[in-house]
Amino acid sequence: MNYYFKKVLHVSFDEAVAKVIENLKQEGFGVLTEIDVQATMKKKLDVEMPSYKILGACNPSFAYQALQVEDKIGTMLPCNVIVQQKAEGVEVSAVDPVASMQAIENPSLQGIAEQVRAKLKAAIDNL
Repeated sequence: MNYYFKKVLHVSFDEAVAKVIENLKQEGFGVLTEIDVQATMKKKLDVEMPSYKILGACNPSFAYQALQVEDKIGTMLPCNVIVQQKAEGVEVSAVDPVASMQAIENPSLQGIAEQVRAKLKAAIDNL
């Protein structure tokens, strides 16, 4: 099982980020964090790399449900979505919550993870 799903877009990097945020919003997710990995690597290591952002997406309802059945699930929240510049276009990838939840031995999380996967996948597929 892959631990992520992805889609390549043929738009500018900034347009891709904006589209991802909008599509996540349409599926009930907010973006809690936005990490500019490219800028961080330049500042901390003085290295150049292509544009790369990590968006920390959270659907409050699902996060609350998951926290009710597994209080340490916060170690795996929010769901990360990455936007990175590649030679073939801008690649958008999202974590597969079902794959990541397999590490936790709590069957009560399965249904929640499947619902989150469906919504994240829809956000990416509809880009």
